[in-house]
Amino acid sequence: AAAAKAPVKKNPKVANVSVQLEMKALWDEFNQLGTEMIVTKAGRRMFPTFQVKIFGMDPMADYMLLMDFVPVDDKRYRQGAFPSRRYAFHSSSWLVAGKADPATPGRVHYHPDSPAKGAQWMKQIVSFDKLKLTNNLLDDNGHIILNSMHRYQPRFHVVYVDPRKDSEKYAEENFKTFVFEETRFTAVTAYQNHRITQLKIASNPFAKGFRDCDPEDWPRNHRPGPLPLMSAFARSRNPVSSPAHQNGSEKDAAESRREFEREAGGTALHQAEAAHQQLMSRVLSPALP
Repeated sequence: AAAAKAPVKKNPKVANVSVQLEMKALWDEFNQLGTEMIVTKAGRRMFPTFQVKIFGMDPMADYMLLMDFVPVDDKRYRQGAFPSRRYAFHSSSWLVAGKADPATPGRVHYHPDSPAKGAQWMKQIVSFDKLKLTNNLLDDNGHIILNSMHRYQPRFHVVYVDPRKDSEKYAEENFKTFVFEETRFTAVTAYQNHRITQLKIASNPFAKGFRDCDPEDWPRNHRPGPLPLMSAFARSRNPVSSPAHQNGSEKDAAESRREFEREAGGTALHQAEAAHQQLMSRVLSPALP
């Protein structure tokens, strides 16, 4: 038998790096219930947001930070009450429906501040609040593409920007990967476990309006309506850049609030729009499931 490949010795610039997951208690709480993350055609931000505190970088060296998502297993899931569907949430557990769907295009999400000096990364919490998840195989916005009703493990990577001209020779030495098992989740188009819905409402800062009502009245299993499908075809295929900052933090907050309201609230209008968009997607992309 061939000898096992020796582990790659990491560059000291990354070997000493360590990472602490922020909001770990909240991630643990979701993980105990079985975390679900909404995916939409237009792309949806994660909640909880993936945030980390980084230690041990060379303050004067340049680093890039990125994330990718890998399948937890080779299975897809179905809902017990609807056997024709491909996923299941029954008696507080997911049921296996069969073998996983074909893999989605592998993508990585670079933190928008990359590259930056180690001193900058270490001085504050690093938040991946711009990252969005989609189930649109034709997405041209750079969002992470996932299969609905499959389980995924987020991975966080620290990459040292090696100034040497032949740096590609040292690629394996210049990065370090961190995996936090409590952040794994099932990708869904609508929440299956109403306890997940309740926990997201209770802990999401944009959910104040939903916390004012009785928990039993909180919406369940609402399928959010995506943004108009035609707009996706009208967009430039170039990487999307933010419009001129009209106050970036306020703009992000407003978008996050709208996303949460689509995710947890919903009205008959939203549901009608969703049905219309599903019909349009079949007309425009008949080859897609």
